Amino acid sequence: MVNKIKKQPRKESKKKFYVTTAIDYPNSEPHCGHAYQKIIADVLARWHKLLGEDVFFLTGTDEHGKKIQEAAEKAGKKPKEFVDELAEKFKAAWKALNVDYNRFIRTTDADHEKLVQDVIKKCEKNGDVYLGKYEGLYCVGCEAYYTEKDAPEGVCPLHNRSLEKIEEESYFFKLSKYQKFLLDLYKKNPEFTLPDERRNEIINRVKEGLKNLSISRTSFKWGIPFPLNKKHIVYCWFDALFNYVSGAGKNQEYWPANVHLLGKDNSWFHCVYWPAFLKSAGYKLPKTVFVHGFLSFNGQKISKSLGNAISPIILVNKYGADSIRYFICRNFAFAEGNDGDFSEEKLVERHNSELADKLGNLVSRVTSLAEKYGVEKCENKILKKLKIKQIEKEFENFEIDKALEDVFAFIDVCNEYVQTKKPWEASCKEREKVIYELVDSIKAIAILLWPFIPSSSEKIAKHFGFEIKYENIEKCLEYKNIKKSEILFSKIEIDKLKGNVEKKEGKQVETKNSEKIELKAATIINIEDIAGADKLYKLEVDLGYEKRIICAGIKQYYSKEELIGKQIIIVANLEPRIMKGIESKGMLLAASDDEHKKVVLIKPKIHVGNGSVVEFKHEVYKK
Repeated sequence: MVNKIKKQPRKESKKKFYVTTAIDYPNSEPHCGHAYQKIIADVLARWHKLLGEDVFFLTGTDEHGKKIQEAAEKAGKKPKEFVDELAEKFKAAWKALNVDYNRFIRTTDADHEKLVQDVIKKCEKNGDVYLGKYEGLYCVGCEAYYTEKDAPEGVCPLHNRSLEKIEEESYFFKLSKYQKFLLDLYKKNPEFTLPDERRNEIINRVKEGLKNLSISRTSFKWGIPFPLNKKHIVYCWFDALFNYVSGAGKNQEYWPANVHLLGKDNSWFHCVYWPAFLKSAGYKLPKTVFVHGFLSFNGQKISKSLGNAISPIILVNKYGADSIRYFICRNFAFAEGNDGDFSEEKLVERHNSELADKLGNLVSRVTSLAEKYGVEKCENKILKKLKIKQIEKEFENFEIDKALEDVFAFIDVCNEYVQTKKPWEASCKEREKVIYELVDSIKAIAILLWPFIPSSSEKIAKHFGFEIKYENIEKCLEYKNIKKSEILFSKIEIDKLKGNVEKKEGKQVETKNSEKIELKAATIINIEDIAGADKLYKLEVDLGYEKRIICAGIKQYYSKEELIGKQIIIVANLEPRIMKGIESKGMLLAASDDEHKKVVLIKPKIHVGNGSVVEFKHEVYKK
């Protein structure tokens, strides 16, 4: 009988998570529009680090193409010298915002250039690359071609500049060959392109048919030499997309990516060209291409000519990295892919009302109580109100703002617990247990907030003496010799910003107590009839930082189905009023004709985070 050798169980390797951002053109300095994407990527990377995964986060610069060559010539520099200087400015911006990437790739890196040339040879061997002649309309700003259908007047729809007519010998990639492959991909793997709206746009365009793609240039020289012909250079989009593979670790061990983050102007390249290139070259496909919206700045499109392409470093010097990160994540519904406005005034409001008044005040009060009375370890019962599983699900769905909202809902619970329990009035034993529960809850809060505001979370962890580990969220830890915390977030005084914060336009309306009316965005989450009231609805609205009941006389104009889920504007600082026995805390904004035969609700011009202060630039829900 042969003795069998018992196999030792194989040690499980860590689950990998690979996130990338679009790589930026270094033809000018970084601005807050660039920062939006990098902050979200960093939040996702940090979240997966918390979960104990093996995380790789890639960002960088896209340094080839005619646009770079022209910008360098204008600056009186050679292209490589020009991009070397600007690449350092992008690195400095992300460092200031505490963006902790694993590699900053540059498409001028030697390993990247070699991989691109190898890939072209693979595609050519697969029968997908051939020599031809190209004639068409080209935008230097987009580094892309346009058909007459896409730009009927010969003007780039994105940059509003005349397109150049180019005629040159070119190598082509057989993109048309991959139409069925792409449509099958979108159908079988709907998560490949998110959100749904962007995927549907791509599907409709691909169904119209695909033309073969020019992937080389001869009209300028700044690019990777084309491996099949020395007279040509590689088209920058073929070059740039493969940064995600060449930058995926020392041996591309992190490929395929879990998620590519990019702006909506890049969706066609990433959702159509990219999977076709990968399929041709024999690479696996990424799991998700997530397409987000654009940011404006203080209500204006970000533009060098307008002078509002402000460096993230300037913003960090004014407000601090954590406040900017918090505002970016909290104020925009990232998962919906909509545009948003980076408003300094709204940033200051969220900093003061949420970071300072809620989180900062909680840490200050509880550490003061802990120093004065001490703590006694016990079961933390209020931790059950922290929606951990829901937060995990929200991260899976890219609902960054909702995850942050749930953490702050728990901060509200803790602040209310202080007021309800009043530990300074309780017996000694009860008092110390209450304080322990609060200290232990702050520990959980700090761990969950680490992806969003890492510096502040690390300060709390150091002060309380715990490690930022996911498994520590629900562990009852020991806390010794806690002293009162330094102020985490000092209030920002708007009148001291010397005009840097945009002021609201138009006449200010005063309430009876001489306070300025606060117009805030809110979403209707529940609707009920009111007994004995023919015209009133009882609406529950979500203000982001709290939920409120308001009564509104719109029953004869709107059904419940028409209202549920709508974002509206409410007057948020009115004195509560009793209506049909219900306390109404606010009033929605609506417009009507003189005879009140028609009423329309006023909504924010663009979708914003619930609780955002809204300027009186609005749209109406048309009936």
